[in-house]
Amino acid sequence: MVHRQVDQIPVRLWLSTLVVLVSLLGVGIGGAKAQTADSSRIPPLQNVLYGAAYYHEYMPYERLDRDVALMQQAGLSVVRMGESTWSLWEPADGHFDYAWMDRVVAAMGKAGIKVIMGTPTYSIPTWLYRAHPEVLAQPLGGGKAFYGMRQNMDTDSPVYRFYAQRVIRNLVEHYRNNPAVIGWQIDNETSAYGASNHDVFVGFVNHLREKFGTTGNLNKAWFLNYWGEDVNAWEDLPTRDSAQSTGYKLEWSRWEQMRVTDFLAWQAALVREYRRPDQFVTTDFGGAMRHDVNEEAIAASLDVPAINVYHGTQDHFDGAQQALDEDFARSLRGTNFLVAETNAQSTDWTSSFQFPPYDGQLRADVYTHLANGANLVEYWHWASIAANQETYWKGVLSHDLEPNRAYAEVSRTAHELQKIGPHLVDLKISNPAAILWSRDSLNAIEFMPFTSGGPQWSPAHPAADYATLVRQLHKALYELNVGVDFVFPETPDFSRYKLLVVPALYIADDALLRRIADYVKNGGHVVMTFKSGFANENSAVRWVRAPGPLREAAGFSYQEFSNLEQPLALKADPFHAGVDNKVSYWAEFLMPEHAQPRAWYDHPFFGRWPAITENHYGSGTLLYEGTYLSDTLQKHVLLDVLKEATLAGPDQQLPAAVRVRHGVNRLGKRLHYYFNYSSELKSFAYPYAVGKDLLSGRAITQSITLKPWDVAIVEED
Repeated sequence: MVHRQVDQIPVRLWLSTLVVLVSLLGVGIGGAKAQTADSSRIPPLQNVLYGAAYYHEYMPYERLDRDVALMQQAGLSVVRMGESTWSLWEPADGHFDYAWMDRVVAAMGKAGIKVIMGTPTYSIPTWLYRAHPEVLAQPLGGGKAFYGMRQNMDTDSPVYRFYAQRVIRNLVEHYRNNPAVIGWQIDNETSAYGASNHDVFVGFVNHLREKFGTTGNLNKAWFLNYWGEDVNAWEDLPTRDSAQSTGYKLEWSRWEQMRVTDFLAWQAALVREYRRPDQFVTTDFGGAMRHDVNEEAIAASLDVPAINVYHGTQDHFDGAQQALDEDFARSLRGTNFLVAETNAQSTDWTSSFQFPPYDGQLRADVYTHLANGANLVEYWHWASIAANQETYWKGVLSHDLEPNRAYAEVSRTAHELQKIGPHLVDLKISNPAAILWSRDSLNAIEFMPFTSGGPQWSPAHPAADYATLVRQLHKALYELNVGVDFVFPETPDFSRYKLLVVPALYIADDALLRRIADYVKNGGHVVMTFKSGFANENSAVRWVRAPGPLREAAGFSYQEFSNLEQPLALKADPFHAGVDNKVSYWAEFLMPEHAQPRAWYDHPFFGRWPAITENHYGSGTLLYEGTYLSDTLQKHVLLDVLKEATLAGPDQQLPAAVRVRHGVNRLGKRLHYYFNYSSELKSFAYPYAVGKDLLSGRAITQSITLKPWDVAIVEED
């Protein structure tokens, strides 16, 4: 039994003292900054990795040999382990135990199954909480912090960092030379956890000092003379708890992101210090586009990004959620990525959302991930847990731990991948369209929403917001079979894309707006929605007529806007949306200057203003939606723009439930993934060069027929 006692020093007293000293001195916590990872020593994958998270420690009885045999028979090639059980790695302060995991790693290695090991820092053990309750995340508003849920700590705390560093260093040193361990996942679904501890606030004040220089600059940027809240000494800055300043709220959200970036950069640097050079470093983002996680900045510290993707099943299985999350993950560095978690059977923290996939959906899901650029697909998890919070978040095996319908489909898919995976790994995707995604706009619109879902006197959860608008635009393009990347406010050049979609760019500095205007002037096509260009980088509304620096490129201005209490139709149904020719929630009173109106409100008052305009500026066009379109109307508007940008073609003629994704494989051959996301047989024309369906071996020349929930992967000759 490997049992090690290390670093036995009287830490409790001096660590608590260190917290006070760090706060008083204003010393930064992390010490590591985001650095671009050098992945040159990481060997390229020879095949797609396919597997599951495995937790032998959760099993109700000893069955390691049985599980490994079932995985081997199914054809799984990788497992992720270790990230969830700090309490077993270090059952007491400074006492490390590896034996329980060593036997699992050895069994996997013997079976030829690769291991991704996780650092167990996202759920602290009880002994650490008991000795240092101050490491728990203190929520805004002064609420009491309790132990019990995972991800409830202040990751900036020097106390927490001391213990986290120690467990990480010991784990990586222990497994660095184990040939079965091919990579490290740092932490798990990391976020800021809402921490507002004293050290977090002190760090924020130091950040403001560095960014603004003087309190006078801060007061001006945040308009703090409103209600007489000028800060005339840094020690007078109030906490975030009851802040009303939109500038404060926006900058605090940025600080939360910076904290997460720093924490993960610190972990990545620590793992690299002790790992074997060919072991990769990743982290699994808990879905895409989080409000307090800057995935773009974090990705620079990773050898490869990973994402956890959960999605609809049964009649809601259409590939749209996978495409949204994975287009985003692929765009972080313009590279392939890993799917660290995805649906096996059913999900949810209760038994009220149990919708196991139909026959064929598990298999189609794997190829959906690969068509988006994934190099690894792992289920969360191998075996369903018999008790606790995630009892009903089921794995490949159900609670009886026996082979079942899901296991059979996983096995079929794994054996297919053993044969054709070398043709699918490292798919290179080049898309003609991009969506400009702004985390600042997401947060700022959340602070000042444009709809409450009901009248002001009866507030409800927003029926529409920035996130729903992004989702709507992406899904419309997805359903039109247009490949999409994401670009960011920091992206220096948009010219590689023919179409740039800009949802509600509420927060933007002048330089970003000028880059968009220059993109149009130089021949680009832009679809932009309401609220764009309205506020500057400090969440202050511009004191010039809207849309500010976009006015010339957009070809209009406006001075008024209104919420819409009821949906409105557009006159004469200009985009042929039928019963869905409707707009909702918001209307800007656009005054065309040299833009051409494309649609008008059908209303005795609002009807004097256009709802949609299009402006030819330089060699390009900017279509502006001054209101929130219905899903169907949005799709029709985008199709019209696609035709104008010469991006429409045979892919837009496919049957409604058929989706296609394109790329080039490592062999230099074009691949076309066709999916039938329906319970009906689908036949359609195949318009590309003659090829072969890698799954069936059939030659593909002029047409394809897909069974329900089936897939064809055509590799051109």
